[in-house]
Amino acid sequence: MGTVRHNEGMEISARTEYAVRAMLQLAEASRAQDVPVSTDALARAQDLPRKFLESILTDLRKAGLVYSTQGARGGYQLARPAAEIGVGAVIRAVDGPLAEVRGRRPQDTTYDGVARHLPELWVAVRASLRQVLDATSLEDLLTGELPAPVRELLTLPDAWQNR
Repeated sequence: MGTVRHNEGMEISARTEYAVRAMLQLAEASRAQDVPVSTDALARAQDLPRKFLESILTDLRKAGLVYSTQGARGGYQLARPAAEIGVGAVIRAVDGPLAEVRGRRPQDTTYDGVARHLPELWVAVRASLRQVLDATSLEDLLTGELPAPVRELLTLPDAWQNR
């Protein structure tokens, strides 16, 4: 008999999770005092590994989502208001495209025979991720006021159940 494989489905990487948590911390800081937050302070506030966080912050800076200032009072700040930064942009900055099929963009896949329509499904999956992740801003997450389409998904009967 074959081996039963339990796949957990789409996995949010530690890199993505840490990036979103750090960005939320910066968003909260910008609301409170709008001063740079040091890497150490970010790491402590979210209990993140400092070295890993440094690498993530570099990616976020290169993507234009944060900027850094040097010196004793230096640190990181959001490059624009939290309401203008979608979670999808954060994910792309640290982990690349939202959806790939074995390293290829969904629209670049091709199949023969019975699987010929599979690229359409992969593109739709990517579009659904965009609808949730690009429509949800850091501000939405801070306030808990998620966009209506996201809130609707949370009310589906099986939304909170594993399958």
